[in-house]
Amino acid sequence: MTPAERSPTPLLRIADLAITHEGADAATPADVSFTVAPGEVVLVLGPSGSGKSTLALALNGLIPHAVPAEIAGTVSIAGHTTADTSVAVLSTHVGMVFQDPDAQLVTGTLLDEVAFGVENLLLSEAEVMRRTEDALRRVGLWERRGENPDRLSGGGRQRLAIACALAMGSPLLVLDEPTANLDPAGIDDVYAALGDLVSAGDRAIVLVEHNLDAAIGFVDRVVVLDADGRLVFDGPARETLRAHAARLHDMGVWLPTSTLAALRLQRAGYALHPLPVTPDELRAALAVSPAAEATPAPPTPHTDALADPLIAVRGLTVTRGRQTVLHDVDLSVRRGDFVAVVGANGAGKTTLVQAIAGVIPPPRGRVRIDDIDPGRVHARVLAQRIGFVFQNPEHQFLAHTVFDELAHGLRLQRVPESEVRQRVDEMLERFGLTAKAGIHPFLLSGGQKRRLSVGTALIAGAPIIALDEPTFGQDRARAEELLGLLDALHRDGTTVLVVTHDMQLVAEHATHMAVLREGRLVRHGLTADVFADTALIEAAGLRPPPLATMLSGMTGHPALSGAVRLRDLPGGTA
Repeated sequence: MTPAERSPTPLLRIADLAITHEGADAATPADVSFTVAPGEVVLVLGPSGSGKSTLALALNGLIPHAVPAEIAGTVSIAGHTTADTSVAVLSTHVGMVFQDPDAQLVTGTLLDEVAFGVENLLLSEAEVMRRTEDALRRVGLWERRGENPDRLSGGGRQRLAIACALAMGSPLLVLDEPTANLDPAGIDDVYAALGDLVSAGDRAIVLVEHNLDAAIGFVDRVVVLDADGRLVFDGPARETLRAHAARLHDMGVWLPTSTLAALRLQRAGYALHPLPVTPDELRAALAVSPAAEATPAPPTPHTDALADPLIAVRGLTVTRGRQTVLHDVDLSVRRGDFVAVVGANGAGKTTLVQAIAGVIPPPRGRVRIDDIDPGRVHARVLAQRIGFVFQNPEHQFLAHTVFDELAHGLRLQRVPESEVRQRVDEMLERFGLTAKAGIHPFLLSGGQKRRLSVGTALIAGAPIIALDEPTFGQDRARAEELLGLLDALHRDGTTVLVVTHDMQLVAEHATHMAVLREGRLVRHGLTADVFADTALIEAAGLRPPPLATMLSGMTGHPALSGAVRLRDLPGGTA
C-alpha cells in the first residue's frame, strides 16, 4: 500500500495547474494534476523546458508572489492555497532547496545561515540550536559551522542549503537538483538524511533530480512531464521506468545507467526481462540470461603524443582569505586533450580551472596558455584563447536578451555586425534557442541557461573551452547533445577542460583525468590508467564509473566484463 493510499488527506494537491511566465507564449507546466501524501517521495522527471523548476517554485508560493506569472488551476499545501497564502506562512509548510544554492544564502556563517530561518519560527533558543546542529551534522558541515558560506565549494553550498531546509522541519520538502554539485560521499549523506526525514511517515519530499543512479532506490513515485509541460506518466517509480523506458529515452529524460545499458543489451539479443532499473537488477538479470554472441566495440585508443603543452601550470598556489585552496600545483595539458578535473567537494577543482581561464587571476608566471599569461593580459585577449562556462550560468550573463548575450563577446572584438548575426543565429539553432532569442536570459529554464552559457563560450572560436559541471540542469537529450558537441570540437582539435563529479561522463568522453585531493594534484594521466588505480580513486573520495561497477566480474559474460563505457557495449546507440 502506497503512502497516498494510506493517507486520505494529501499533504500537497495540484489540480489542473498551468503556469505562463511573463513574455512566454505557452504555459509550462501545462495542465498538471497530482497529489503527494505524507511519507511519500515523488520524483518529477521531464526534458529541459518542461517546467520542472517552475513547478517547484509554485509549491512554496514564490510563483506567483515573488516571480510574476499567470497561474491557472490550484496548488494547495496542507489546505492552504498558495495563490491566496503569503510566502511567509507557506514557508512553515514547505522547505525549498533551489537549483542554485547561492540564491538562498544570506548570512556570514554556516551556523547563522541554518539558524536564520528557524529563528523566524519564534522557537526557543535551545530548540533553534538543536535543529541547527542536527541539520549541519546530517550534511557533514557541523565542524565548519563558523566559516563564511562563500568559502564553501559549490557542493558545500548545496549541502548547506539542504541543511537550512532540514532545520525548518517543514512537512513538505521540495528539492531541485539537490545532488548536482555533490561528490559521491555527499550524495550518500544527503539521501541518508532525506531517508531519515521521511521514515517517520509525517513528511513528504518532491524531488527534481537527474542523477537517477543515486535517486532510484529512494523515491516511491515518478511524475513525468513531456516537452510541452503536460503530465504523461504518474506511477510507482520502478514500474513506471520499466514500462516506459523507451518512451522516456526518446523524450530526452534521464534514466539510470543500468537501464540505459539494459536497453542496449536487449537490442543485442540479451534476455533481460523485466527491464532492470538498478545495478543489482541488471546483474541478477544477466546471471540468468544466456550470453549473446556479441563483442563490445573496441575502446577508442587514447594517444599521449609528445608535444609542447598548450596549458602549463607551474607551482600554482591559490589562497582565499587565510585558506590555501591550491598547493603548488603542476599540470601540463597538451593541445587536443579532453581533460576531466575531478575530486571530492572542496578539493580545488573549480579554483584550478578558473585560474587557468583567468576568471581568478593567477599569480604572474604560474600559468601559461600557449604564449600568454592569464594573469597579465586583458580579458578580451584571453577570451580569444579560452572560453569559460561557470557552474551557475547566471553568474556570467550580461545582456538583456539571449541574442545580445551571444553577440556580446563578438561585438567586443569588433566583429562586423553582419557576421555577428550569422554566427549568433547559427549558435541559437545549434542549441535550440532560436525561439528564445528576444527574451531575457534569466527567464530561460535551467537547462536553457546552461546551453546559452556554453554558447557564449564557444561562439568566439577559442581553441580551449573550460566547463564547470556542464551537464548540470540538462535533460539527457540536451546533455548528450552538448557532450556530443564537445566531442566534435575535441576531434577538430579543441582542447577541453571539464570539472565534473559524473564518473560515467568522464569514462565516456575524457582522454585524460586530473585528480585533486585537498588542493593538491595527486594524479594526471590517461583516463583508463587513472580509473585502474582503484586505491587512488577511493582515497580521492571518488568512485569508479557506474557501468564498470555493475559489470565487474561478470564471468558468464566475458564480452561485458570490464566495459566502462556505454558505447563499448553491444547493441548500438542506446
